[in-house]
Amino acid sequence: MATVETAVTLSTSDVEHGDAAAYWRDLICATFVEVAVRPVDRAGFAGLARQTEVAGMSFVRLTSHAQQVARTPAYIAREREHHLLANIQLSGRGRLVQDDRRTVLEPGSLTFVDSSKPYKLDFEGEFEQLVVRVPVSMLPRRTLTGATAVALGGDGPGRLVTDFLLGLDRTDPVAARELAPHAVGLLDTALGWAAGRTDGPQLAITRERVRRFMRRHASDPGLDAAAVAAACGISRRTLFRALADDEPFTSLLRRYRVERAQQMLLSNPRRSLAAVAAESGFAGTTQLHRAFQRVTGDTPGCYRSSSLTFATNCGGAGGVGPETTLASPTS
Repeated sequence: MATVETAVTLSTSDVEHGDAAAYWRDLICATFVEVAVRPVDRAGFAGLARQTEVAGMSFVRLTSHAQQVARTPAYIAREREHHLLANIQLSGRGRLVQDDRRTVLEPGSLTFVDSSKPYKLDFEGEFEQLVVRVPVSMLPRRTLTGATAVALGGDGPGRLVTDFLLGLDRTDPVAARELAPHAVGLLDTALGWAAGRTDGPQLAITRERVRRFMRRHASDPGLDAAAVAAACGISRRTLFRALADDEPFTSLLRRYRVERAQQMLLSNPRRSLAAVAAESGFAGTTQLHRAFQRVTGDTPGCYRSSSLTFATNCGGAGGVGPETTLASPTS
């Protein structure tokens, strides 16, 4: 799948003043999910959105006048995709209601919204937000239970997550794509904090350190739990405890190796599968084929063929441009 990772800016100033409210509603629905949008002052309403797509995630910076937003069961029934919306309030105040919980959106706070359930947002005045939309299928735990409409303040560990996401939004798209997996991991950790899971910040930091080491060294065929624990300066027990609510160690290592194989198949589609298997940490092509199909639902051969087809259609010479992103894991 090819995604052009360039920023697109849309504004109500692009249309006639009388059409601004309807244009903004259409913009919000196209950018996030289908909702009803009601500006508090239709006559003087204005809004601007800057959107960037990075590795399956959408980063949208909104600046707007006061409005009310509602997602109803009727809108939900018309959509099949399930998304997490991570809202970072930059200025102004708002209120969020979802899952019988109510929270105030204060500057610096991080709050989660589940697109598969009804919710309401109410902004009393001008505001600015960064909203990160992530398919729930990309999250390791794939659950938002207990985490919606719970604000993580800007003075706690959630600040680490918001600072990273804000930085990623300002980063060059090619570099941002390389950092995107870390953003997914941090969001998953923050969901745990919002849901009140008891791992605590220290275990979450350990989990991220383990993930980072495993991703960097996944191509080592001898990598195992003992080696990772020793390299991270923790015991095997702590390693498994850090991953208890995450993907199991074996599944995580499999996914990182498949991601490495995907990168090689994209950068050089004509490389032999035996070479790809060896350089990705697999014992052979049989193990590569089995893991690749389990993670992506596709075979390495089909994935390679599709990348060659894309390169040909785009006029490439045996490779794919930097705007192409990796396929998201399906399991």
